[in-house]
Amino acid sequence: MERIFACRVDELEPGSTMTVDGPVPVALYRTEDGDWFASDDSCTHEQFSLGTESDLEDDEVVCPLHMARFDLRTGKALCFPATIALRMHEVVVEGEEVHVVLSETVADGPGVEAAEGSAADCAVA
Repeated sequence: MERIFACRVDELEPGSTMTVDGPVPVALYRTEDGDWFASDDSCTHEQFSLGTESDLEDDEVVCPLHMARFDLRTGKALCFPATIALRMHEVVVEGEEVHVVLSETVADGPGVEAAEGSAADCAVA
């Protein structure tokens, strides 16, 4: 597994996201609580940057293109139109530096099940 430098801690405010260039583009997330997460940069529903364009809501990332939601802890797709989980990566904070350890596998499970959710469930409050 490859490890890449993402940013300095003070370069990403809580509640913000950014895209990190590397062998594969990575979306880096810092929640309002100060937790760090990373995933592949593209929404699994449609090629759209999550690091550049997404919204954070607690421990979920929302793709504004079609309102797909993903759990930042697992990568699981939480509602339609996304049905495939995000590939998540480990984030390591050492002193003032943030690094991402690139994963080779996709999160457990395919995402939402056919009986779960609907487009209405994904509406932003």
